[in-house]
Amino acid sequence: MSAKKKDLLSSAMKRTSEWISSQEVSSDVTVHVGEASFSLHKFPLLSKCGLFKKLVSESTNDSDATVIKIPDIPGSSEAFELTTKFCYGINFDMSTENIAMLRCASEYLEMTEEHSVENLVSRSEAYFNEVALKSLSSAITVLHKSEELLPIAERVKLVSRCIDAIAYMTCQESQFCSPTSNNSNSEVVSKQPVVDWWAEDLTVLRIDSFQRVLIAMMARGFKQYGLGPVLMLYAQKSLRGLEIFGKGTKKIEPKQEHEKRVILETIVSLLPRERNAMSVSFLSMLLRAAIYLETTVACRLDLEKRMGLQLPQAVLDDLLIPSYSFTGEHSLFDTDTVQRILMNYLEFEVEGVRLSNNGVDLAGDMERVGKLMETYLAEIASDRNVSLQKFTGLAELIPEQSRVTEDGMYRAVDIYLKAHPNMSDVERKKVCSLMDCQKLSREACAHAAQNDRLPVQTIVQVLYYEQQRLRGEVTNDSDSPAPPPPQPAATVLPPPKLSSYNDELSKVKRENQDLKLELLKMKMKLKEFEKENNEKKSSTTTTMSSNHSSPRSTASMDKPPLPRKSFINSVSKKLGKLNPFGIPPRGRTKPPKDRRHSIS
Repeated sequence: MSAKKKDLLSSAMKRTSEWISSQEVSSDVTVHVGEASFSLHKFPLLSKCGLFKKLVSESTNDSDATVIKIPDIPGSSEAFELTTKFCYGINFDMSTENIAMLRCASEYLEMTEEHSVENLVSRSEAYFNEVALKSLSSAITVLHKSEELLPIAERVKLVSRCIDAIAYMTCQESQFCSPTSNNSNSEVVSKQPVVDWWAEDLTVLRIDSFQRVLIAMMARGFKQYGLGPVLMLYAQKSLRGLEIFGKGTKKIEPKQEHEKRVILETIVSLLPRERNAMSVSFLSMLLRAAIYLETTVACRLDLEKRMGLQLPQAVLDDLLIPSYSFTGEHSLFDTDTVQRILMNYLEFEVEGVRLSNNGVDLAGDMERVGKLMETYLAEIASDRNVSLQKFTGLAELIPEQSRVTEDGMYRAVDIYLKAHPNMSDVERKKVCSLMDCQKLSREACAHAAQNDRLPVQTIVQVLYYEQQRLRGEVTNDSDSPAPPPPQPAATVLPPPKLSSYNDELSKVKRENQDLKLELLKMKMKLKEFEKENNEKKSSTTTTMSSNHSSPRSTASMDKPPLPRKSFINSVSKKLGKLNPFGIPPRGRTKPPKDRRHSIS
């Protein structure tokens, strides 16, 4: 058929459709689409739709009115209404909101050029190529609408063409795909990615479409570390509503929980591998959600390793991960997860498994981690459900070189002893062994000397080391060499005054005397305690001897009883010496831990 004949036929069909729609001509076909019903005429539909020709020919209805059911047309009744208008020649607007639906519905109804010139398939294809794919926002909208039209949207290549167009335009717009964005890893550490304007538009996509878009972007040269802000926006929107900051019964439906679990696992698989590409607080939020949604173990371990790599940048709130046990028998916080995070950090530091060491202050990082973990210990110490094994196990992991003083560890120990008053003496000694008394500040020593929760041995160690420190300061001051003679100068300076030095020396001597007095008081208390024990024992012996007297027992009472050796007696004897417990003045016996002492 020539083009001229096609045009004549098309115009004739259009005039016929307009005449039918303008006259009250009774319908001869009823079409059921889902729950909607349309009373139509056969001629306009048969002239455009190949599917209708098949359905009408297969109809066994002998009456004049033919009934046709189309239950699964893409876009349902809304799409069928637009295709019907097209068949009747009624004008309507094509837009990015309905073009995907029109393209899929026309394909389903077989509205091709074989049945009519400039049919709906060719018209919708032209609009899709010339309008919808020319702007980033339009392509994202069409892709979003196509998600509800699968699998036919995949068959007509709407999805793949939209994804390719989005990937191309984002790479053109973004700074992370240009040649100047080829930064090294060290630059990634110091420079946080900036959120591109189109990142918010991508959050409307379903997770599978979103993943395909990001993969296509990287295939076109988009830098992976630039995906950080996009993933953060998508996660914050898609995981909104999860109660991941407290304990209680889960309020999420199983179906919704499964959907969010798939979203989270996909996001974690797309996270950049570059160090510092994501903030620690965001990783902590993902880890809380992963524990809450019970994702795969691999997903949770991946997040723990990422947090371990960036642990020096974390704050206390990032580590306060609820246990989500949903019962009152477990501890409030998930200490096992935090312990694995710390072990990951130590592994990175010891083995040198890091992406970049350039410009990284390793000593400063280690000190920050030590202080952070001591703060965390002090926070969980007040929880009575935290076992001694978990508390000491986590404390012993804190590296020795990360602590300058032991004030932080002392504070955590003191809070733990206060929250667990029923511990045995052996358990209290084990907790106190976590701190090195030699590295306590003077304020912490003053508090520890009057702390009744500490074992007696720990208090004596604190006093002894403080005396040794004062004695060393006095010795260093007295043995300091005389200042060199002044060099001749144009201006003669007045000689330095020795009053400040003498005042400081007097102050140190007074403090030394006060410490000796404290040691003496402690010695007297121990002797009184021993005396009371001996009196109780002697009175018990006298009572027993009076009830069961014998010649042998009477003879033994003529001699004074020998003093009974005990731990208290040995401590009392050793206190009179310079080194009460034989503790060497230098060196440490336990790994150090840095913290403020508690005021309780």
